[in-house]
Amino acid sequence: MLVLIALAERSYRFSELRRAVDGVREKMLTQTLQTLERDGIVHRDAHPVIPPRVDYSLTPLGQEAAGLVRSLARWTGERLTGVEAARREYDARREATGKRRG
Repeated sequence: MLVLIALAERSYRFSELRRAVDGVREKMLTQTLQTLERDGIVHRDAHPVIPPRVDYSLTPLGQEAAGLVRSLARWTGERLTGVEAARREYDARREATGKRRG
C-alpha cells in the first residue's frame, strides 16, 4: 500500500522509492515492484543509459488502485478513535469475564 501511495504522487527511481517508503527492505521492495508490474499496476521504464536508470510509475490501473488505498487510509484515520474505543471496551469485557486476550 505504501508503494502505491508514494507512486501516486510521482514516478520514482528505485533508490528514491526505497527512501520514500521508509523501512522497507530492498528485497521486499524489489518483489513488490515485480508483482505490481506483473499485475499491470506499476510501469517499469528502463532507460538505456550508463549508469542504468529505471523509473517506476503507476499505470492507469495503478492510479485507480492508489485512489482506493487513499480512501481506505482516510476512512481508517477518521475512525481510529472509534476503533481504539471498541478495543478498550472489548478488552475490558474479556478481562471482566476472566478471559485472556488472543
